[in-house]
Amino acid sequence: MPLTVLARRADFLRAARARRAPTEGFLLQARQRPKGEAEGIRVGFTCSKKVGNAVARNRAKRRLREIARLILPEHGRDGWDYVLIGRAEKTAWRDFAALQADLRHALRKVHGGSR
Repeated sequence: MPLTVLARRADFLRAARARRAPTEGFLLQARQRPKGEAEGIRVGFTCSKKVGNAVARNRAKRRLREIARLILPEHGRDGWDYVLIGRAEKTAWRDFAALQADLRHALRKVHGGSR
């Protein structure tokens, strides 16, 4: 199932009011969309200046995009929006396998432990 990237601020704000699952490497926000709003899994990424300089922010976002590409098609759910928010000093430098494990754990948390 292909991932669609969130681009509109309103989608990020709606996700911010929904479920959240903090992990060591990042914060996951997840929202189940109402029927008919959009198809498939949608995902967004954000890293504030707290994450670091432009180099650190870009590295963090690249890593978040890659774990989303690897994990969400298998573990994400159709009809959900996910936003991954980078953490200062963590996202850009955390072990990549640990970031993947963080995302799997966060998805189990927001989906109530099933799957």
